[in-house]
Amino acid sequence: MIIRILIFIVLIIIAAGGLLFWQKYGSSKEKVDLKKYYGIQNNDDLAVVVDDQIMGASEGASAGGKLFEGVPYIEYSVVRDYINERFYWDSNENVLLYTLPDGSVSVNVGSKEYTDVKEKKSEDYVILKTEGKTAYIALAFIKQYTDMEYSVDDKPISKTVIDCDWSEKEVSVLRRDTQVRYQGGVKSPILTEVKKSDKVWILEDEGDWMKVRTSDGFIGYVKTNSLKKSTKEVVERDFQEPDYTNISVDYTINMAWHNVENDTANSYILEMIASTKGLTTIAPTWFNISDTDGNISSLVSSEYVNYAHKSNIDVWATLRDFHGGINSYDETYEVLSYTSKRENLINQVIAAALQNDIDGINLDFELVSEECGEHFIQFVRELSVKCRQNDLVFTIDNYVPMPYNEQYHLAEQGKVADYVIIMAYDEHTENSYEAGSVASYHFVKDGIENALKAVPETRLVGGIPFYSRLWEETPKTEEQLAEEAGTEAADYPNKITSRAVGMDEAKELLNSAGVQAKWDEKTKQNYAQWEADGTTYKIWLEDKESIEEKLKVIKSNKLAGAAEWRLGWENPGIWDLILQYVN
Repeated sequence: MIIRILIFIVLIIIAAGGLLFWQKYGSSKEKVDLKKYYGIQNNDDLAVVVDDQIMGASEGASAGGKLFEGVPYIEYSVVRDYINERFYWDSNENVLLYTLPDGSVSVNVGSKEYTDVKEKKSEDYVILKTEGKTAYIALAFIKQYTDMEYSVDDKPISKTVIDCDWSEKEVSVLRRDTQVRYQGGVKSPILTEVKKSDKVWILEDEGDWMKVRTSDGFIGYVKTNSLKKSTKEVVERDFQEPDYTNISVDYTINMAWHNVENDTANSYILEMIASTKGLTTIAPTWFNISDTDGNISSLVSSEYVNYAHKSNIDVWATLRDFHGGINSYDETYEVLSYTSKRENLINQVIAAALQNDIDGINLDFELVSEECGEHFIQFVRELSVKCRQNDLVFTIDNYVPMPYNEQYHLAEQGKVADYVIIMAYDEHTENSYEAGSVASYHFVKDGIENALKAVPETRLVGGIPFYSRLWEETPKTEEQLAEEAGTEAADYPNKITSRAVGMDEAKELLNSAGVQAKWDEKTKQNYAQWEADGTTYKIWLEDKESIEEKLKVIKSNKLAGAAEWRLGWENPGIWDLILQYVN
């Protein structure tokens, strides 16, 4: 009896130990809640997986699609952000657009019919549906204009898996039947079962576990030893992307902006270009948006164009969203977010250009908010079509690329515009909290090199300044510091003001102050500082030496040319220097 009791106790201990061991090291059989995993909230929701992204993975995110009468649809924002950014939804006028090189595809809500540029077509399904302000595009329709493949199934839930990234991928196959788990580790819940020889795409290597995507749209983890050796895979495609043919000028661009604020300024065209050398192009600031309906105000002069042409200078008239009837981010958004207003604006500009023998349009929009970004780039596409159809060179001005101006969609500009101009100046402006250079060397160099990641050098033009800023700096009073408490301005101990000065005026200022500028190797500019009447004056000069450093960057990167802001602020001798590097 004692022996039996001891054996029984030992068995209990072994069983308890085994249970504890299993609890710690054994594999969990818990299943993931797939509705929660894919963001399924309603019966008609369609889970959407695009490449290695699950649209409903974030808490509170929608599944990304819908099933309407058995037809799969994808939410517009998913299409725009993950599948094909050229689809554009105008929620104000309830129209879906897709801009091609020679015109736009247009679809109205609830219709099976659509216009492909000028041709009327139809499908056997409703192409575009809406729920409130949310638009859904039929998946089959998206595929017509997108280099993608997709599959749809309803087991265990309704789901579509979309592939549109055809870059090189790392793939493998399973050595044995196993499970894909939500996270690495045997205690993590099971997403799905996979079979021996099933193919998976490897997303991350985490040592003992690999993050993978299955062919049916599960993204999770399998044990590394359950996979065979991985290989690289590139899928060959025969999809023909739209070819946005570009107008290329047959010269290296040497363009100067001419700031025209009234009709009188047009009459100075001959004086403005008289001292220039090698100038190929002039961009007068003639067009402004006059109201939020997309009408324009114009200072265009056919005589000006004739004078320029007689001097063998092309005219690319500038269209701006400031210094006119509108002058705010909200007003620019109000114009660009309506298809009819964009069309009105484009038609007026093109008509004025053709009536006055203008050679091109230069777009300078500087009041584009993050919210306005998708409307701005759609406007760029539509304007590019009209310019191309009318043999007008189309150029766009841009700030140097920064995370805070990504809404300008520089890469897309590089595809649809003829030339992209990087305004490599305004590093410090009249609104800056501290004095600094207008365009230090590394600001220019980094700006151009970052732009080249998105735009080919044959279409990129480097913008350089003909002006400097004279800074006046005084210590803030206690009262001023108290007023600014809690603001960003409070971090700066000096009150500053500045004004833009041309090259000759800057030289005169130094002569009057009796100071000599010294070369600053960091900014690659001549710098001067002096005191007068309790004020500190500072200036980083844009002169022959600093401009040459910028021209070296433009030439070494083999850009399409240079652009200068602005005509009239330069010392005439600067043109000989520009000739050496540009023409």
